[in-house]
Amino acid sequence: MLLFQGMDRDIKPSRRIVICGGGVIGAATAYFLSRRGATPIVIERHEVAGSASGKSGGFLALDWCRGTPLDRLARRSFALHAELADTLGNPWGFRRLATYGGHATEGRQAGRPARLPWLSASVTITGQLGGPQTTALVEPRAFTTGLMRAAEAAGAELRHGTVVGLVPEGVALEGGEIVEGDAVVIAMGPWSNFEGLPQVYGLKGHSLVFKTGDVLPAEALFLEYQEASGEVLTPEIFPRADGTVWACAISSTARLPPDPADVAPDEGAHARLEALCRSLAPALEAAPIVARQACFRPVTEDGLPLIGRIPGVDGAYVATGHSVWGMLNAPATGEAMAELILDGAARHIDLAPFAAQRSKGLRRQ
Repeated sequence: MLLFQGMDRDIKPSRRIVICGGGVIGAATAYFLSRRGATPIVIERHEVAGSASGKSGGFLALDWCRGTPLDRLARRSFALHAELADTLGNPWGFRRLATYGGHATEGRQAGRPARLPWLSASVTITGQLGGPQTTALVEPRAFTTGLMRAAEAAGAELRHGTVVGLVPEGVALEGGEIVEGDAVVIAMGPWSNFEGLPQVYGLKGHSLVFKTGDVLPAEALFLEYQEASGEVLTPEIFPRADGTVWACAISSTARLPPDPADVAPDEGAHARLEALCRSLAPALEAAPIVARQACFRPVTEDGLPLIGRIPGVDGAYVATGHSVWGMLNAPATGEAMAELILDGAARHIDLAPFAAQRSKGLRRQ
């Protein structure tokens, strides 16, 4: 648990803003603050994009959050992704693609052939979920580190350290060092918990990255897959612009370790996922695996992120809890945080649904 003392700051664009966390939310916040002339100081205990921000699927959707409080955030962020790719040269492989849904059963051929030639006969495609105008993909580690580099080029600083508390001057690090700042942003994913904020949980996910070259088209896949045991998994398969394919299907509620460097896969999870993937797509049968990954996505009790001021603590802000939509919603979150901190209010997004005090029903520590 992080311990905080009050801060009282008059924030101006030239001031120093300490950002706790080097994931995609912290990097995006640093980028948009640096564009406004502020000096973000990003504190990361492990490595930039070392957790979910470097291991997620990187899937983006324009309108999949319609009808929810996330809709406006997602639409703004989807547009910003395209703008950022154009502005910064797209080193993270922003790629528009078609997206399909379907189902498969282990050991059983589909009743009718799959409409996608790169899939096995066990897969039935039931429909198209999105097209190049509404769905896209990025390589998440490259996106996060790319935003961080752009922020540093504009004056941001990146420091290694473990934040243990907030003090009147800024933040205290493990070992006693004080990093001074005029405001502080907590953006540490599932490690963002401290007294006064709703609980942020970690949901563990496993993924594989296959090296396939350019044999697969720009087509993302969401499936329901019934194993021989009867258990139903929901695989997601995303061919990336860099010639790799990212796949996931297995989640768990394992205990969150204190240090993100200590996240380890559940026993047997990757072998189970590998067998599933190789059965679904002939192109993956002999493809080498270049990464076996496990990470914790930050989730809240009501499923909405925490974005805004920390109640009762002047000069302190929070941005976390984005669950599966962290990579999608990072740009609009970073933009909104920069506006909130420097201007006193977000202009493009209504942050009220994401306020930390939005519901007394959200459990607190």
